[in-house]
Amino acid sequence: MKQRWQIKVNGIVQGVGFRPFVWRLAHRLNLVGFVFNNTQGVVIEVEGEIESLEAFVRMLKADAPPLAVIESVSWHEIPLNDDTEFKIVESHQDAERVVLISPDVATCGDCLHELFDPNDRRYRYPFLNCTNCGPRFTIIVDVPYDRERTTMSVFPMCPDCEREYHDPSDRRFHAQPTACPRCGPQVRLIVRDENGDWREACRCDEAIKETARRLLKGQIVAIKGLGGYLLACDATNENAVKRLRQSKHREFKPFALMAPDLETVRQLVFVSPEEEALLNSWRCPIVLMRRRPNANVAESVATRHRDLGIMLPYTPLHHLLMTEVKQTLVMTSGNLSDEPIAYKDEDAFQRLSGMVDAFLVHNREIHIRCDDSVARVVKGQELLIRRSRGYAPQPVLLPFETPVPLLATGGMLKNTFALCRNRYAFISHHIGDLDNYAAFRAFIEGVEHFKRLFAIEPQVVAYDLHPDYPSTRFALNYAEERDLPAIGVQHHHAHVAAVMAEYGLECPVIGVAYDGTGYGTDGTIWGGEILLATYESFERAAHLEYVTMPGGERAIREAWRMAASWLRHTFNDDGEQLSFGIAERVGAGKWKQIWNLLRSDLPQPQTSSIGRLFDAVASLLGICDIGSYEGHPAIWLEMAAAQWTEKFGDKFEQPPFAFELTDTDPIVMKAKPVIAGIVEALKEDLPAEQIAFQFHAAVADATLRACLEIRKRTGVNEVVLGGGVMQNVLLLNWLIDLLRHESFKVFVPTKLPPNDGGICFGQAAIVAKQTLQDTELVLR
Repeated sequence: MKQRWQIKVNGIVQGVGFRPFVWRLAHRLNLVGFVFNNTQGVVIEVEGEIESLEAFVRMLKADAPPLAVIESVSWHEIPLNDDTEFKIVESHQDAERVVLISPDVATCGDCLHELFDPNDRRYRYPFLNCTNCGPRFTIIVDVPYDRERTTMSVFPMCPDCEREYHDPSDRRFHAQPTACPRCGPQVRLIVRDENGDWREACRCDEAIKETARRLLKGQIVAIKGLGGYLLACDATNENAVKRLRQSKHREFKPFALMAPDLETVRQLVFVSPEEEALLNSWRCPIVLMRRRPNANVAESVATRHRDLGIMLPYTPLHHLLMTEVKQTLVMTSGNLSDEPIAYKDEDAFQRLSGMVDAFLVHNREIHIRCDDSVARVVKGQELLIRRSRGYAPQPVLLPFETPVPLLATGGMLKNTFALCRNRYAFISHHIGDLDNYAAFRAFIEGVEHFKRLFAIEPQVVAYDLHPDYPSTRFALNYAEERDLPAIGVQHHHAHVAAVMAEYGLECPVIGVAYDGTGYGTDGTIWGGEILLATYESFERAAHLEYVTMPGGERAIREAWRMAASWLRHTFNDDGEQLSFGIAERVGAGKWKQIWNLLRSDLPQPQTSSIGRLFDAVASLLGICDIGSYEGHPAIWLEMAAAQWTEKFGDKFEQPPFAFELTDTDPIVMKAKPVIAGIVEALKEDLPAEQIAFQFHAAVADATLRACLEIRKRTGVNEVVLGGGVMQNVLLLNWLIDLLRHESFKVFVPTKLPPNDGGICFGQAAIVAKQTLQDTELVLR
């Protein structure tokens, strides 16, 4: 018996070869009808025998293309139409959009084979792609996802590409960015002439070969990539790397590397099976891995770092270039330190000309900037540090539906925002630190682009409580201009809720949220927080004791100020004489001045931040007095502890000094005994690496003891770990092991970073829950 079904498929089903897959499946089962994209997903009308229709739906879900993410499939019977064939028809525009868009995808194996096949018509063509790989998010202007709504619309297909595009048996059937040397984008090398003016030196394959020659001579080249410009140089050339550092004003922050192949990666770092899988995945992030002692890279690539961040080539252009240079390159964002990555050609030439010797450019426009993603593997699981290319704008599911569309504006550092509808949280690409005006402009542009792309008009806005965050000011202005409710969310509550929402936890949790800065409900700066939390509310179950931040925000960058503060807090005025070389390093006058400030009655910010305590210890141990990037002193402190583990192993050992935990509510974790113990260890001339190791152990021990006491008081057994300090692998590993050993259920983020790049998701979950329970808010 024949029937005709209309089937609606929602999820990431555009730009991933889904319609060609449907066409082939229908032909295989002798079904007729059609398929088209609309602004909600894919719609199929299919007609044939009931057994074939049932098999079609079953195989639709089971055999979908590898890049497809099917969220739902629904179908119902409709009248017969007596079609004679199955075909793909033009996309439809609907009133409501809920389409999901694929991230950009690393070059697939089939395209790589063609790239290096001399007999293929796309041999050495740097922009080949197919339905299984290539640009998506960075070139889409609007939906539905068709060529005319991408930046490829200005490249009419040649007859050969047109034939492939319309051939259902071809891998490029309806591949929107498809192109070849005859009809697609081209690459050019721009260099300075003898007068210092920029001119075109060569094009196409010769441009790539000449770029490789220049890189091997020690030059720096700006390369237009998938989501923006990257600055490249020979990673083994110390002079080139140092020059790049000076040009970018990036004193110590590690550079990312691109290696030509996995064999080269193995020569530089130790690679686990999970790290190998991540390197080779279609997302192709930068992966942080432990470097080998004899790794052949310039020292200044990652000064004092045990790890190297490496990615493999993820576009045909990268593959061609890396095949020519045959060695590792620095590949860092094309920007000055803390600015957004340059992605428009004119802007790139204005901002980068003084840094580079040449530009390798192309004429395929990038519509939205998108930095490389950064990840590592902890306990066999992916831990994201930066979620951007290859991940955005793929949504993360909320554990419940938001009754109205909402915008969560995130924090100030490592900003991302989220636009939410139903259960979908569309989390943006990495925006960056919003204290930079260019980054704030990128934030505003990103919000507008996502609103248009996903047709979401927010009816409620979530924001961080810190009144001076640009994201907070934007949220309040946005809400006021549109007469919308705006709901503030405490920073560390958002950290905890982000992990809860990822795992769909509805029960109360013990939320460990350790970071550098977060505005507290009492007006102080929090950061050493253990919360008892649900989505609706939280209470501080434990926190680090308060100390002064002398000089306010300057103490965030100048770790020695926090060292002085903790010495005064522990030893009163006697602490001034216990500088252990800090006074000599920063200047006796500055040291005296800060102690005068600490003794004065002038109001100074108070903080309970674990991040600032890490800074203080880093300075006390002579490891880092002044940070050149966010988290710098704490990261070097971790690296010092890691050096100790290299010699003596990384098994947890009970430290000789420990935090004192009060029996109050909330519990206060007092660090005076820890500072006193560190001072005694310094007097005994113990190695800084050993003391750093012991300090990490003391933090882990205090956290465990606090969680045990909270469980005893409340019966809560679920612990979530969040905040930027959870990027510290030594501490994170110990916390997981210690907590699990005491039978806690431990939850660590895997879909979003533990740092501020994930708090927009926590904000969204909290506000979605509130709107579910507040009828007046929804009706407004």
